[in-house]
Amino acid sequence: MGLGQDGNGIGSVRLPIVFFEAEIAAFQAKPLAFGRPHRQNSRLFFWSPFLEWISSVANIKSAIKRARQTIVRRAHNMSARSNMRTAMKNVITAVEAGKKDEAVSNLKIAVPVIDSMVNKGIIHRNKAARHKSQLNARVKALG
Repeated sequence: MGLGQDGNGIGSVRLPIVFFEAEIAAFQAKPLAFGRPHRQNSRLFFWSPFLEWISSVANIKSAIKRARQTIVRRAHNMSARSNMRTAMKNVITAVEAGKKDEAVSNLKIAVPVIDSMVNKGIIHRNKAARHKSQLNARVKALG
């Protein structure tokens, strides 16, 4: 194979293997998306241009691109869902504290956020209706 005197010459197979092991360790420490890996895309959470041949699930270019887009889209959806939960939590916190004015104002903020999640296809319209109804009932129960 044309190895150098130290066994790690130009034709050596050892250098790329050590390099990629270091790359794997570096990129596994820094995941691209948030949260835990999600089923079939779990190997793609640690994507790198150097590791595309190792970490990619698909062989076809368009499928690799779609898998990358899925990761970005999921991270965006998780962030939007978190914003919705925060808006709902603000209403519940105000209700539990007995602050009706704050609860009403937080409800007026939360309802459009919940509706936008339906329009973006992140949650089902029935789930949105259930959340809005439950929040409204809690605010009305304050008196």
